[in-house]
Amino acid sequence: MRIPSTIPASPPPPPRPSRPINVRAVPASAPAAARRKGLRSALGRDTLPVIALWTFTTLLIIAHQGTVLTLAFPVLAIAVGFWLYFVNPVRYIGFMWWLWFLSPEVRRLADFGKGGFTPTSLIQVAPLAVTMISGLSLLRYYPMLAQRRGLPILLALFGIGYGFVVGVVASGPAAAVYDLANWIYPFLIGFHIMVLTRQYPECRDTIVNTFIYGMLVMGAYGLVQFFIMPPWDAMWMIGSDMNSQGDPVPLGVRVFSTMNSSGPFAFAMMGAMVLVMAAKHRVRWIAAAFGFFSFALSLVRSTWGGWAIAMVIQLMKSSNKVRIRIIVSALVLAGVCVPLLTFGPVADRMQQRLNTLVNLKDDQSYEARNQFYADFAKKAFTDVTGEGLGATGASTKLSNNNGQLGQYGSFDSGVMNIPFVLGWPGTLLYMSGVLWLIARAVRISLSMPDDRYVCACLSLTVSIFAMLVFTNSLVGTGGLLLFSSVFSILSAGHWSKLTRLQTRNREVFD
Repeated sequence: MRIPSTIPASPPPPPRPSRPINVRAVPASAPAAARRKGLRSALGRDTLPVIALWTFTTLLIIAHQGTVLTLAFPVLAIAVGFWLYFVNPVRYIGFMWWLWFLSPEVRRLADFGKGGFTPTSLIQVAPLAVTMISGLSLLRYYPMLAQRRGLPILLALFGIGYGFVVGVVASGPAAAVYDLANWIYPFLIGFHIMVLTRQYPECRDTIVNTFIYGMLVMGAYGLVQFFIMPPWDAMWMIGSDMNSQGDPVPLGVRVFSTMNSSGPFAFAMMGAMVLVMAAKHRVRWIAAAFGFFSFALSLVRSTWGGWAIAMVIQLMKSSNKVRIRIIVSALVLAGVCVPLLTFGPVADRMQQRLNTLVNLKDDQSYEARNQFYADFAKKAFTDVTGEGLGATGASTKLSNNNGQLGQYGSFDSGVMNIPFVLGWPGTLLYMSGVLWLIARAVRISLSMPDDRYVCACLSLTVSIFAMLVFTNSLVGTGGLLLFSSVFSILSAGHWSKLTRLQTRNREVFD
C-alpha cells in the first residue's frame, strides 16, 4: 500500500543491535507461568556471567589469592564485557559503570592478599578495556557518522586524532596510546548509547538504577572508610603516596570509597545525586543519605559547586510539582545529614574545608591555581601545534620518567589542558564537535520538559562542562559522565521522534 503524500514517511531505521531480553520468544497468548519462565531464562543468560565474576572475585579475596585475582579479574571482566555487549548491549552499559566503581577496591584487596602494595596492577586495565569494547559500535554502525547527528562526533575524533599523532612523536607511543584511551572512551560509550536509540527507555532505567545502587554501595563503604579506615585502603594510601587524600587513619581521610581517589569518587556521587531525581524506587532515599554524607566527606569543592549548579538547573527547568519535590527532598536530606556533619571530628574537617570557600587568601590550593593560571596561560594558548596526547596527567609516567609523574603530571585546569595538548588545530576540531553536541542536547531537552531523566542529564552536562576551570572534566570519569548524559539526551530526542512517527502512521492505517 502506498503511503498518502500528506503523511511523511518514516525514515529508515538505523541497524538495530541485538535485543537485550528476548521476551517476545514466548507468545503473548502463552500462560503467565510460561512467560515468566521465558523472562527468567533471558535474564539468567545475561545475569549469570556477572554473578559468576563477582562471586569468583569474592572467593579469591577471602582466600587471600591476590596474585591469582590480579591475573584472573581483568581476563574474566573483559570476557563478560564482550558477552554482554553482544547478548545485552543495554546491560553492558551498567556492567561497565560497576567496573569503574569497584575495580580500584578489588585492586587494593588483591594487593592486601599478596601482602604488599604494587605500583601497577592489571586489575586497573579491566574498566578501561571493557569500556573500549563499545568502540565496536563505531565500527559496526559507522554509517551513522555520515548523518547529521554524527558530524560533531567526527569533528571531535579528528581533533583527538591530531593530538595523538603529535603525542606519538613528542611523548612516545606508550604515553600517547594510554592518553588516547582516556580521551576517546567517553565518546565511544556515548556513541554506543546513541546506537541504542530504540531501546532508550531500557538504557535510561539501566543507567539510573546503576547509579542509585552504586551510590548505596559506595556511600556506605565511604562511611566505613572514614570512621574505620580498612588496612587495605591505608596500605594503598601509603604505598601510592596520596598526600592529597589526607591521612590513612580513621577520621583523617578524604573519602574516596571504592574508587582511586576522592576526585573520581566525587564525580560519581555528584552524578548519582542528580540522577536520584529521575529514580522511582524507594531505596533511592537511603542511597541518597549515604551518598550525600560520603560526598561531603570527600571534601572536593569543585564537585560541590558542580552539584549546586546542577540542582539550580533542575529547579529552573522543572515544573512546579517537580520543583516542590526537589525542594522537599533537599530539606529532608539536609535534615538527616547536616546534624551528622556538624558533630565532633566530622565537624572539624567540614569547617576547615568550608572556611577555604570564604577565606580564599588562606587557601593554598586557590593560591596555587591562581599562580598556575598566571604563569602558564601564555604558554598554553600560544602553543600552536600543541604538545600532543601523553604530555599531561597519569600518562606522563610512561614518558621515560621511570614510572614517576612528569613535569605536567598534575594539571588543574581543563581550560588550558585542552589547547596545551591539542594545539590550535586539534582544539578547534575537538571543541567544535563538543559544543555542537552540547548545543543539540540543550535544544532537545527544552522540547522534552516532562522527561525527568533528560532534565537530570542536561543539568549534569552543564555543570560538568562548567568545571573545566578546575580540571579537564571532558576526559576520565567526568567525561564518561558528561558524554553519557549528552548522548542520552540525543537518544531520547530521536526515540521520541520515532515514537511520534510510528503513532501517526499507525493511526493512518487504522
